[in-house]
Amino acid sequence: MAALNYNHLRYFWAVAHEGNLTRTAERLNVSQSALSTQIQKLEAQVGHALFLRRGKQLHLTEAGRIALDHADAIFAAGAELVATLTGSGAPARQVIRVGALSTLSRNFQVAFLKPLLSRQDVEVVLRSASLGELIAALEALRLDVILVNQPPARDAATPWIAHRLAEQPVSLVGTPHRTEPHAGDLMRLISDNPLILPPLESSVRTGFDALVDRLGLRPRIAAEVDDMAMMRLLAREDMGLAVVPPIVVQDELASGRLREAARLPALGETFYAVTQARRFPNPLVAELLREVEGDTDATAGRTRPEGDGVADTPPH
Repeated sequence: MAALNYNHLRYFWAVAHEGNLTRTAERLNVSQSALSTQIQKLEAQVGHALFLRRGKQLHLTEAGRIALDHADAIFAAGAELVATLTGSGAPARQVIRVGALSTLSRNFQVAFLKPLLSRQDVEVVLRSASLGELIAALEALRLDVILVNQPPARDAATPWIAHRLAEQPVSLVGTPHRTEPHAGDLMRLISDNPLILPPLESSVRTGFDALVDRLGLRPRIAAEVDDMAMMRLLAREDMGLAVVPPIVVQDELASGRLREAARLPALGETFYAVTQARRFPNPLVAELLREVEGDTDATAGRTRPEGDGVADTPPH
């Protein structure tokens, strides 16, 4: 089948919305016969009549209605393309494609994306994968931004830009049954309870292993888990104390189902949004990053009571 002639389609599209051949011809400054010929050529190519004439009015056939739906989408996409590349205006509906590590806290992801999730003019596409898969998708422009907990290696051939979003403290978290007897006593908590730990390649695990080595402790490991949702579940099932940022279990902490037994000193998890240099970056990414900067500025000016355990970084 020959390629679709978009001039024919545009003439059809104009007539379909006007409903009158004469008025459309006058508006487009073409003869009525030329306009009619263009539509007939389109009908011949698709093999269906697109209009029925009733008096002086043209009415769409079923095939014509289907063709109009497609034409609307095609020409809207064209207008969006021009607006994006020329910066002449925002498209009617914007899409942002976000990738996140499979092991990254869902609560953090929702907090970061929250400014866009309730907007009717924005569609958020969220994908989870390994770091290698995310980087490949970012490089191929299939993703606009990726969320990770450690910045990827960067050199002259890899133009990644790692935007530091927040650093969350890391705590021992467990059921009231486990946490209340020795709450705040880090040595006893680690010595007396099995632990649910992130995997060895995690930056949190590296910091935790260094901490217990300095303390001269040999913890009992109940499980090594690379998925934050599973760590939440195991902690809720009282399998041990989980080594996690409190944001991971914020709902359970709010309900009292889990308790923060002790903050782990000098240990935190840093979250990054990674982008790459692009001539036409997605403006929604910049909006999200400005939201984070705004939260940081607002938080930086506050004075918190000494010893209240609140992190100085924004809770994303």
